[in-house]
Amino acid sequence: MANSKYWNEKIETMHAEELKNYQLKKLKEQAAHCYENSSFYRKKFDSVGLKPQDIRSLEDLQKIPFTVKNDLRDNYPFGMVTVKPDKIVEIHASSGTTGNPIIGAYTQSDMDVWSELMARSIYTTGGRRQDTIHIAYGYGLFTGGLGFHYGAQKIGTKIIPASGGMTQRQIKLMKDLGATILACTPSFAVYLAETMAQEGIDPRRDLKLKIGMFGAEPWSNKIRERLENDTGIQAFDIYGLTELCGPGVSVECEEHDGLHIWEDHFIVETINPDTGEVLPPGEEGELVFTTLTKTALPMLRYRTRDISKIETAPCKCGRTHARMMRVHGRSDDMLIIRGVNVFPSQIEYAVMCFSELATQYLIVVDRPGALDTFVVKVELSEKASKDPNLNVKALKGEIQKRIHIVTGITAEVEIVKPGELPRTEGKAKRVLDLRKGKM
Repeated sequence: MANSKYWNEKIETMHAEELKNYQLKKLKEQAAHCYENSSFYRKKFDSVGLKPQDIRSLEDLQKIPFTVKNDLRDNYPFGMVTVKPDKIVEIHASSGTTGNPIIGAYTQSDMDVWSELMARSIYTTGGRRQDTIHIAYGYGLFTGGLGFHYGAQKIGTKIIPASGGMTQRQIKLMKDLGATILACTPSFAVYLAETMAQEGIDPRRDLKLKIGMFGAEPWSNKIRERLENDTGIQAFDIYGLTELCGPGVSVECEEHDGLHIWEDHFIVETINPDTGEVLPPGEEGELVFTTLTKTALPMLRYRTRDISKIETAPCKCGRTHARMMRVHGRSDDMLIIRGVNVFPSQIEYAVMCFSELATQYLIVVDRPGALDTFVVKVELSEKASKDPNLNVKALKGEIQKRIHIVTGITAEVEIVKPGELPRTEGKAKRVLDLRKGKM
């Protein structure tokens, strides 16, 4: 039973050596399960002359070849499933719009684990049975909405299954039904806050929100600061992938010093994204996850393309599970502009340094001739747009300087009026790359 601080104190504060022993036991079981029940994994193992019994230590994990997103697409829909069809009780899919979707298949055991991980995650942020959680992630094939739903059900929290869209109605429901927790993408949270301000609603006065659980896309500490200042909530980052289970892989605690990875269910590595070399804790690289308890569609050394670093020292909160620092971008979202690597999160950081700007921005990259053009469109805040003393030319120059300091290249900056850039009720569209076909 959960106490006042932990959902499962024994697991969350497990001694490091005990946790490693547990992981090794589960890794051996998972490797054997994959080899015996999946022709895909059997070929992977055989290609390097590896047998499940060769996994004798956690270091031996590195002998297993990586699994990548295209493996799932190439084996769509059920080519990587490791159980009989009648054992699958639920199916989800990624929100990708091109090619075959990424399938997430679940046995009842997988569903029980997912519910447990989400309950643990919600509880870690301070969510309790007496709370009301407003879930504005999409319901359906996307794992966000139902993942939060199952976790909240396990805690016993009152649930408002709002799903996405209908911004004004969402605000009315949160206000009238007394929501205390908001769960959605950070970009939709920003949109909700903007809409509240436009309609004269003060979240501190008119709503009971105290916690925000935001994920499904990278977001910066600057966005966190804006959200917390605008709404009065405490904002928490949560991480997950359809390939691993959905949300609930890791979550921030009240210390906001990285996201606790639930290591009784996942092993995490960081690698050099170019060479595949495993990096020591503390070095930034691409996150690679191995599932330890998935039965329907396990992942061995799955390359996420998410860029972060791992901290293994125990957290001040008392939890001993390793922490991943905030994901600041994906290696496959990285833009190469005039030979320089640029992440959208770098632009976000630069833009959020200016109180005169709203949180919306759009990166437009093109190649009309031999060289790339790099334009960053930003919006004035409502307050700044009404300031007669605002020097837009000087502000543009300061923004250009900041972007150059952060990225190393010069961008053309366009400052537009409030509300001119497109909004979204799901994941934000931050990049418009017009170079395709011109490379």
